[in-house]
Amino acid sequence: MSTTSEAAADDARLAALGYESHFKRDMSLWANFSLGFTYLSPVVGVYALFAFSLATAGPPMIWAFVIAGIGQLLVALVFGEIVSQYPVSGGIYPWARRLWGRRWAWMSGWIYLFALLTTIASVTYSAGPYAAALLGYRPTVTTTIVCALVVLAVATVINLSGTRWLALAAIIGFAAELLGALAVGVWLLATERHHGLGVFFDGQGTGAGGSYAAAFLAASLIGIFQFFGFEACGDVAEEVRDPARRIPRAMRMTIYVGGAAATFVTLALVLSVADFGAVISERDTDPVTTALTAAFGSGAVKVILGIVLISFVSCAMSLQAAASRLTYAYARDDMIVGSRVLARFSAARHVPPYALLLAAVLPALLVIGSKVSADALTKIISFASLGIYLAFQMIVLAALRARLRGWKPAGPFTLGRWGAAVNVAALVYGVAAIVNMSWPRTPEAPWYDDYIVPLSGTVVIVLGLVYMAVTRHYGRGDAPAGDAIPASPRKIPADSLATP
Repeated sequence: MSTTSEAAADDARLAALGYESHFKRDMSLWANFSLGFTYLSPVVGVYALFAFSLATAGPPMIWAFVIAGIGQLLVALVFGEIVSQYPVSGGIYPWARRLWGRRWAWMSGWIYLFALLTTIASVTYSAGPYAAALLGYRPTVTTTIVCALVVLAVATVINLSGTRWLALAAIIGFAAELLGALAVGVWLLATERHHGLGVFFDGQGTGAGGSYAAAFLAASLIGIFQFFGFEACGDVAEEVRDPARRIPRAMRMTIYVGGAAATFVTLALVLSVADFGAVISERDTDPVTTALTAAFGSGAVKVILGIVLISFVSCAMSLQAAASRLTYAYARDDMIVGSRVLARFSAARHVPPYALLLAAVLPALLVIGSKVSADALTKIISFASLGIYLAFQMIVLAALRARLRGWKPAGPFTLGRWGAAVNVAALVYGVAAIVNMSWPRTPEAPWYDDYIVPLSGTVVIVLGLVYMAVTRHYGRGDAPAGDAIPASPRKIPADSLATP
């Protein structure tokens, strides 16, 4: 099929779903996959939680990647069936709209959008210490804020430049992160390996004061936090050629390649830690830098830190792209305040500029707010991963409900007779992951800090319910809703069956 006929087929499919797109389909399979990979970002995920997980459960924490990878692959398979039938920009929100209805879609999108915006703030803020180490200055709250705003500004400029530039930047970010991660891992194994593979079955005394299972579940957050980002492939569905086939494949590729890279980097880092006891006792609170400095020296470490910063920029860029497309999808259906502005499109760049600016300004305000209270920022960000998993499971549950009511996935990618079993397994995994994230683990802290994750989730949901009750935006727009489930013949008015 020629590019022209392929584009015409894509436009016709979208029109059949009730939409006319203003995006340009400049994103290839590899660019779409790269967007998901840089959102998942194995370097950002591993480096952020490696010290905590190793200190909590020792080297066996690496198995969390296997467990979470399998669980999220199940979710990605369910998402693949949905996006294959409904390749519409915005992902979570339009999928929920077709599978369940307006109210469920509005709340799913609200939770996911809030999670994306707080995740953008978290990722950009976390880049600060790495920038300080690279440039040789002492990190402070002010310098960390400045660095975060610079990272956010770079990501915004790339996104405002259009889909082609976003695709190119995603591929560059993917290549830099993957090649850098592989090079660092191979060199660590070749020069700084201190242990055999048997350590991955030895907790090194962690959990001695209680249950090791409890320690492992706490440490497994490194895997739970790692394996999302694949859904971003579907958020830009109207910018991908032949999205019904390519996006499900890109989602699976994100899990396979991103998960393998994260696991390999973790394996290399664990085997390069000379003294597990120092990490567990918190005498060494930054085993990543310790291992890298020992293997590469302080000079070469700066090159690695540069790659890490590229990973942070790429991750923020992909998150912002996902958030802006979700906001645009809301606005296009007149489902949110300011829809008229947020749905505006740049004729020159073929992107929604005001939706993108919203995905820059709100995270920037959260970051700047840390100057007043870093603790408040931490509490807000604590919702990020929970919110993403909640939104995921709202889609998984909607898909299962739709199946039970007669929905049969009709896109080019389907799971066939395995669909229901995979759907149930994905729901079980997701609920278990949410419980694990929400579990209180700091009894010595004030109760509201110990329960900060479920409390933050409750606050976001309550705010959403209040918004829905006051504005009634969820009822606006005439885009199709709930049409995945076949209509019962009893519910079809007789006059609708009459011949015109």
